[in-house]
Amino acid sequence: MMNFEDFEEKTLSRETIFNGQVINVKLDTVALPGDLGLAKREIIFHNGGVAVLAITPEQKMILVRQFRKALEEVIYEIPAGKLEKGENANPEAAMLRELEEETGMTTKSVKKIAEFYTAPGFCSEKIYLYKADNLRKVDQPRPHDDDEVLERHEVTLAEAKALIHNGEIQDAKTIMAIQYWELETNA
Repeated sequence: MMNFEDFEEKTLSRETIFNGQVINVKLDTVALPGDLGLAKREIIFHNGGVAVLAITPEQKMILVRQFRKALEEVIYEIPAGKLEKGENANPEAAMLRELEEETGMTTKSVKKIAEFYTAPGFCSEKIYLYKADNLRKVDQPRPHDDDEVLERHEVTLAEAKALIHNGEIQDAKTIMAIQYWELETNA
């Protein structure tokens, strides 16, 4: 079995290409393992995000529809959002914030499903995926972000699977959450 050193690309230099509010883009020059030479790596640094499989007492999943500029489309997703600076130490609290902002709901029943990288070939973004059930309405919920326009939907597992099948759900974190829900339901 190969060791870490057999794979490691050592950073020789790093150039800042862009520093933004959500991402930072760097260009690294790396020494490849062994005698394979040098290579360039374009890397997006992202603080990470949270997402939640929110299940209502009626056993429906809450989805939100919103416009995603990178896709130039309106898509279905589970409630989610980016981790603000300092929230990496407590992603569950960030998830509860996003749940309240995007759905007007909260819970004390939370289970972490997974942590995963969205595109590890070029991006450091890690999403913390949770399940929340026993939801209850918040009397005066936090407002969603000023730059967000959301439409809330509740769907059964069968309806969620149909949305995947007909191509209306193409978001990976949402598909992962639905697959988890199906596995848990059929266990």
